[in-house]
Amino acid sequence: MWVAQARFSPEAKTAIVSTDRRLHTPGMKIWVDADACPVVVKEMLFRAADRTQVHVTLVANQHLQIPKSPHITMLQVTAGFDVADNEIVQRCAAGDLVITADIPLAAEVIEKGADALSPRGELHTKENIRSRLNVRDFMDSMRASGVHTGGPPPLSQSDKQAFANSLDRLLTQGKKS
Repeated sequence: MWVAQARFSPEAKTAIVSTDRRLHTPGMKIWVDADACPVVVKEMLFRAADRTQVHVTLVANQHLQIPKSPHITMLQVTAGFDVADNEIVQRCAAGDLVITADIPLAAEVIEKGADALSPRGELHTKENIRSRLNVRDFMDSMRASGVHTGGPPPLSQSDKQAFANSLDRLLTQGKKS
């Protein structure tokens, strides 16, 4: 039987909540920018972790419920601007996969050699990240000038399917590496 445990790292100001003692497993790891990640996407990741035995770590500034699994960890960071993002950038490595809708975070992990996948199934790459950053910055300046741009639409069934397909493809590639 697995028992959830928490360890606090004062130097990093993080709490690691795990259902296993093996926080560092070989091979590809999946890092999730979990504060704004849709529940349905997290559930897909939990199933994929158990099916493929790939380690998934959710990084958030609040405690999140995770299933009891030796392949799933929750890393709680202090609240603050980009604290979770910075923790993901620090911990991810080349060959890892980061799940995020945050374009600047995606750009940083791509620079480290990790893959970045949005919850809508869009793979961010070295070839497309610059244009996505430009669009994000443009929209940011529009909002700053008072233009109401609205938020993203709710996750559709096709978004969920696109995420599942992209995740499966990346996990298959990761297993071959």
